[in-house]
Amino acid sequence: MCANLARLEDDLKALEQAGCDELHFDVMDGMFVPNFTLGFGTIEAARRSCGIPCTAHLMITRPEDYIERFVEAGCSTVVVHAEACTHAHRTLTQIRDAGASPGIAINPATPLTKLEYLLDLADRVLVMTVDPGYAGQTMIRGAGERVKILRENIEYRNRPVHIEVDGNINVENAAILSRAGADIFILGTASIFHGGNLAENFEAFKKKVVVARELI
Repeated sequence: MCANLARLEDDLKALEQAGCDELHFDVMDGMFVPNFTLGFGTIEAARRSCGIPCTAHLMITRPEDYIERFVEAGCSTVVVHAEACTHAHRTLTQIRDAGASPGIAINPATPLTKLEYLLDLADRVLVMTVDPGYAGQTMIRGAGERVKILRENIEYRNRPVHIEVDGNINVENAAILSRAGADIFILGTASIFHGGNLAENFEAFKKKVVVARELI
């Protein structure tokens, strides 16, 4: 969503060269969140342009209707929102059966207890650190504590579940969330998409986070 869509291939190749682990596609339908963004065609174009694995973050109503289409478009991971799934167990199982890695996302105001019976079916939990819908927001207070509590719960269960964070992931916030237990970071306008060379921005950001972690 933060890339230059007019020069998408250039941005993707720069990220691939820099060692970006995956591409995160924010898919919004104007109903679950107040915005419209990326879809199947953009993902297919990205898959033709680079070899970076793709993740679809479905901020949409009735995500179960579109799982197979996103996997067919080239997504190796599909993340759905607990708030949007009437039958979350079924939807996570549907993702895995379609050949993709399942993830469950929660909004900042959603209690972590909503995940209590879903961790055994998910490979990752996406903890939103802003209300989903737009780039450029400020991280909501308490995000670090939520990640810490979730990490402790995952370790108690001895489950190999990743914690992903999304929203205002600047250097300081990335360091805080990393210390709390997050291990996948969605980088946007607060981190690397602010002009200049994307590969250089990516490398500089990683180095700054390493330093910042030691100061927390």
